[in-house]
Amino acid sequence: MKYCRFHLNGSAHYGLVEPVAGNDEITRLLLQPPQSSDGDVEGLPSRRMDHIPLAQASLLPPVEPSKIVCIGRNYREHAAELGHDVPLEPLIFLKPPSSLLPPGATILRPKVSERTDYEGELGVVIARRCRQLAEGDDVRPYILGYTCVNDFTARDLQNKDGQWTRAKGFDTFCPSDPWSLMARVMMARMMTARILMAQATTASTLMAVNIDPWAGVSVETRVNGEVKQSGNTRDFIFPLDVIIRYISQIMTLEPGDLISTGTPKGVGLSSRAMSSKFRSQASACCATPWPIEHSTEGSP
Repeated sequence: MKYCRFHLNGSAHYGLVEPVAGNDEITRLLLQPPQSSDGDVEGLPSRRMDHIPLAQASLLPPVEPSKIVCIGRNYREHAAELGHDVPLEPLIFLKPPSSLLPPGATILRPKVSERTDYEGELGVVIARRCRQLAEGDDVRPYILGYTCVNDFTARDLQNKDGQWTRAKGFDTFCPSDPWSLMARVMMARMMTARILMAQATTASTLMAVNIDPWAGVSVETRVNGEVKQSGNTRDFIFPLDVIIRYISQIMTLEPGDLISTGTPKGVGLSSRAMSSKFRSQASACCATPWPIEHSTEGSP
C-alpha cells in the first residue's frame, strides 16, 4: 500500500495510491492522517474520489514530521570517501521540517555556498510514539513506512562550521518522494513472496522481498540520468533496529517523524555551474527527480 499527500481544492489531503491500467493514481481520500493510525493505515476511514493520476497531482511531502533525524556516515565507504573515521555509535543530527521539499520542486543553492552535494537515502516514517526502547525491543511496530530522501548538503559550510545545522538545514535541503510505502503491507508481501519463490522466481516477488532494510534495499542516486550512488542497506554500519533504539534513548520519536538512514558512497558536487536533476531510488519504492538552481536569497 502506498499513500501520498497532495493539494486538492486549496487544502492538503492524504490519499491512497494504487496502480490503474499500469499507472499510479490517487483513488481514495484518507479522512485521517496515516500517522494517526498507530501503524494500521488500512483501518483508516476513507471515501471515494474522482481518480487523479499521480503524475498530474499537486504533490506535497508525504510526511509532516515534528523533526527529521538523520544518520551520518552509516556506510563505511562513504566515511572513507570523505576522509572520516567510521563512527563507534550512530552519529545523529537534525534537519528542520522547513527543509522539506515537495516532489519535483526546485532545490535552491544558497549564495553563501560554493559546493552543494546530493545524498540519496532511505527514509523511515515513524508510526507511533517511541521512547526509551531497550536492547532487544522489536522496532518494526514503530515503523509506518518507507520513502526516499535527498540529504542535500552545503559541503563547504559543513567543513567550515564543524557542526552540521547550517550546512544541512537550508530551506529545500530535504527533498522527499511523493509517497510512503507502508511497512506492514510490505511485510505481508515479503511473506507471500518467500512462499512464491519456492515455486518460481519472478520480478514481482523479488521486488517485494527486497523491500526490507534488514534483508537489503538498494539505494541509488542518479544525476541527469547517470548513476552516481549505488548502495544497499545490508551495508549499514548500524542496522535500522539499532538506529531506532539509539534515537529513542535520546529523544521521543513522534508519529510522522522521519529518519534518514545514511547515504552510500558516491556523494558528489553540484556546483553553481551545474544544472542537474537528482533522482533517488530505494528499490522500486520511490523515484523522484528534483531540479536545482542558484538561489537569489542570502544567508547569515
